[in-house]
Amino acid sequence: MSVTERKPWQRDELMLAINLYCKTPFGRIHVRNPAIIELAELLGRTPGSVSYKLANFASIDPSLDRKGASNVSRLDRETWNEFYKNWDEMAFESEQLSAKIHGNPFQDDSIELPIGKTREAQVKVRVNQNFFRQMVLSSYNFNCCITGLPLTELLVASHIKPWAIDEKNRMNPRNGLCLNALHDKAFDKGLITIDENFKVVVSSHIKNSSQPQLGLIQNIHGVSLKVPNRFRPDPELLDWHRTSIFRG
Repeated sequence: MSVTERKPWQRDELMLAINLYCKTPFGRIHVRNPAIIELAELLGRTPGSVSYKLANFASIDPSLDRKGASNVSRLDRETWNEFYKNWDEMAFESEQLSAKIHGNPFQDDSIELPIGKTREAQVKVRVNQNFFRQMVLSSYNFNCCITGLPLTELLVASHIKPWAIDEKNRMNPRNGLCLNALHDKAFDKGLITIDENFKVVVSSHIKNSSQPQLGLIQNIHGVSLKVPNRFRPDPELLDWHRTSIFRG
């Protein structure tokens, strides 16, 4: 083992590892993953060291039934808890660290605002929304959780409880579902919901219609959600959707 491998992990390095953990499908946490190899090179560590660190985070991730490695340091746990309890701030900080280490500082010329706090807030929203999308889609292995559609261009990281009304859960990955664009819109408008057994329920407004064009939505009634290993949808948030958004 090299001298660099023996050096203790620092908080910024752990933030980068958690960032990668959140974006990596659970089955791809291994030494051959190009993203793990790249981060290892940037940190001056081995792919084995980085993949083992991601496995450590899996072992303390409360959203996982299946556990990973158990050699978790105090700083591992402290950094994880800091991240998990404040997704909004920590996601943005970790994305800043990632941009810096990759030599790609944040630039967004599409935001037509003068430099200042307002512009910074808009940049943060854009960065966090992108992080949320990557986190949710990777948890579902880039497949729609209802239809299995694997075309990333047509997939949406759909909020169970909308971004606009729940600041606390805006970045919570358990507030997300990976849906194709059609069923994302239907979910957002309360035309479908998910029951306590993770099955799709279609509104009677749609289900009882005789219009054949609505078959794409009618046909998913009773379909079991493809629930991910990690960041399973929060039952309390789904219950909120059923009682507050679903049109019955």
